[in-house]
Amino acid sequence: MKHLEFDGRYADAILKGRKRATVRLGRRPNLKEGDEVLIHAGGYAIGKAVIERVESKTVKELTDEDAFLDGFSNREELINALKEHYKWVNDDSRAHVIVFRLVEKFDKPVMSSDYAYEGNLPVEIAEKALKYLDLPEEDRRLIELFLKTGSLRKAAYRLGGLNKRYLIREALRRAYEELKKRGIMKPKL
Repeated sequence: MKHLEFDGRYADAILKGRKRATVRLGRRPNLKEGDEVLIHAGGYAIGKAVIERVESKTVKELTDEDAFLDGFSNREELINALKEHYKWVNDDSRAHVIVFRLVEKFDKPVMSSDYAYEGNLPVEIAEKALKYLDLPEEDRRLIELFLKTGSLRKAAYRLGGLNKRYLIREALRRAYEELKKRGIMKPKL
């Protein structure tokens, strides 16, 4: 299952239906209409959603409607929030509007780290991946960096900033799926 992660301050708005979209900058997210995703906020999985659409445009093309879906009053408020999350944002930055529909709210939030790898520890996945898998060079480099630094956060900073965590998480997810496929690891949840 795919994941959509948010700052913890957005959890309430997502759960109450005031935030039904997110605008992400940079590379196009690996999401498409119909995908089911786990919604994470503040380090916790809070529910499941279905992606209704993903629309790519530039920041200058964002509208008040995009802002409203994302839980903001207007476009200006949305742009100010983007500038908090992305220091390099400008009018020509690529923006991706991801509209989702919450289909399940979890009664009790689950730690995101438990959900991401079905209860398996990222360190255990990394160690087994290096031992048993013939990893692509980039995945091997990312997983080795994660083990060397001892945390996703520290490894991401070495890569250039906290927003690089997704690179390590994706490498770990790919490794975990392959370890599962080979019967080396099993879900614990």
